[in-house]
Amino acid sequence: MSESPRGGWAADAFAGVAEAFEQNFAAGAEVGAAVCVYHRGAPVVDLWGGFADEDRVDPWRPDTLGLLASPTKALVAVAALRLVDQGLLDLDAPLADHWPEFAAHGKEGITLRMVLSHRSGVVCLDHAPITNEALRTHTPIAEALAEARPEWEPDTAHGYHGITFGYLVSELLRRRTGLTVGRYFAQEIAGPLGLECHIGVPDPASAHLATMFQSKAEALFAGDDEDLAAFLDHRSLTHRAMMGSLALDMATVDTAWEDPSYGGRASARSLARFMAALIGEVDGVRLLSPAVVAEMTRMHSKGHCLVTQTTCNWGLGVQLPDHPVFPAEVGLTTAFGLSAANGSYIFADPEHDLAFGYMQNAGSPVMGTLDDRPRRLIEAVYRCAGTMR
Repeated sequence: MSESPRGGWAADAFAGVAEAFEQNFAAGAEVGAAVCVYHRGAPVVDLWGGFADEDRVDPWRPDTLGLLASPTKALVAVAALRLVDQGLLDLDAPLADHWPEFAAHGKEGITLRMVLSHRSGVVCLDHAPITNEALRTHTPIAEALAEARPEWEPDTAHGYHGITFGYLVSELLRRRTGLTVGRYFAQEIAGPLGLECHIGVPDPASAHLATMFQSKAEALFAGDDEDLAAFLDHRSLTHRAMMGSLALDMATVDTAWEDPSYGGRASARSLARFMAALIGEVDGVRLLSPAVVAEMTRMHSKGHCLVTQTTCNWGLGVQLPDHPVFPAEVGLTTAFGLSAANGSYIFADPEHDLAFGYMQNAGSPVMGTLDDRPRRLIEAVYRCAGTMR
């Protein structure tokens, strides 16, 4: 097989990132991928390579949209925090102030801060799993959330709101602004910044979408990993909050439908631009005030996660160091961001004025730890940034 196509550029000072990108392909770890890095508010790396499709005939392009998976939640969190910045939402006011039905079953005191820090306890929809029709229309999911019961006393522990996070925030935004989170993000964030970044792709037929391969986590959720699947019986909170909360026919899910918990699509260059606009101005646009960013990146939840049964540290909608998928040892000591179970990665580091977006379609061979591909890239970014004065 001939070498897969490559494109893009890297500033001389960041040539090491290009070398790491090539190493990932040389190791046979990539099908298609892209990485972009901003430093001091401007791009210094913008690389892409490989193929967007399973047959390896469609080259990855700079505008190729990969599946975000978990980092979709960062887009959602920033949308909510913009409204906090504007005084239209209050982190510590009950969601029920704007969404009265949500107060049912002991949820009357749950706040936006609790949701964004994975502390609300509203993690299961196994009483009304999400179907294709519910995903398409949104309303049945909001109704199911209103009928949900917290799995622990709110704000006493934390557990990954894997399925519910995006839908909780989306309904709150809809009640406050009349727009679902995907529409709000497109209008207020993606538009002004010129991002190829979507929660619901408006015209999938005209977009260049990458075909995603199965990751370790997806294999687990499908029951394809016998060693791990044994731990995920139908009675466990992990199963109920994740697999048990979904009843989707993935073959017929439309990319245009909003899935604000996992279904975002983005290019690597747009993700890096988005993250850079959180810590400074990018072409005159800054998404959040320094005060709100400081609150977002303050430790809110630390240690054992009741849902994943792993260690994770959370700010408001973003992971913080130090834990296995966001380790300080690779340079992320002062960073915040989100890792994806499929291997993609985003972060911003205000201390070093760095922003990073990495997208790929090969899936991740590991779960609960940092994949070697983003590890190589992140370590290279920090080595290169450390040489600059």
